[in-house]
Amino acid sequence: MTLQIALNQKLSLSANVLTQDLAGESVLLNLQSEEYFSQNEVGTKIFFVLIESDSIQTAYNTLLKEYDVEPEKLKQDLLKFIDKLVKAGLVSRFQFRL
Repeated sequence: MTLQIALNQKLSLSANVLTQDLAGESVLLNLQSEEYFSQNEVGTKIFFVLIESDSIQTAYNTLLKEYDVEPEKLKQDLLKFIDKLVKAGLVSRFQFRL
């Protein structure tokens, strides 16, 4: 089942997750589930853009400028990636407010 993800939501690293950079790639450890998750260089970049941006929409705009990709393809891939991150307990979502 796919989660409902709104572009005005903000993602933050879950409190029970540790990250380690390994030569441009990353490993994330969910301390609660004791599962490791690895990201290649592109996945790592996208992950940190999502975490550091004030909303998913802002992250989307940043990534659209950086990568040569069709806008709708990026949006769908980004939402699938976020869905996996949330289900794995790696990130938390909350509504962004001005």
